[in-house]
Amino acid sequence: MSYPPRLAHLATRAVVIAKLAPTYAQAHQIDEEEAGQRLSAALAGRMLPALLESAWASMKGSTKRLNDDGLLEKVATTLSDRPTRPGRVAPASPAWSAFLVLADLEAGTASDAARRVMETEEGRRRGDAGLAEAGRFLAAELTRGK
Repeated sequence: MSYPPRLAHLATRAVVIAKLAPTYAQAHQIDEEEAGQRLSAALAGRMLPALLESAWASMKGSTKRLNDDGLLEKVATTLSDRPTRPGRVAPASPAWSAFLVLADLEAGTASDAARRVMETEEGRRRGDAGLAEAGRFLAAELTRGK
């Protein structure tokens, strides 16, 4: 784990779901409650730590002024009033599409064809790019505000 344990205490699964659900719901044309349920299933395993790691790397790379404790305090301040406030809808991109397919695979809602595509070298590369894109989005959501 290359992110501080406190990040996982601040950005819990419920918080991450709240930030990602609007984008997931719009992409799949479902309501946010169902999107939250699917994301909950997707983030129950190894995807949440990978996403937090990506978000932390993005946070560290985007600031020169704050040290680790300062970044964590910024996240804590942002989440202090309404930690599960829904996130913004991310603009569609190939990387986001790859992340959404990864989430569907983790949730068990993706097709066998999608699974086979994501198991190829190109699929893994695109999945990594999608995870990085979602991490950047999550980092921005966790540090915006106050």
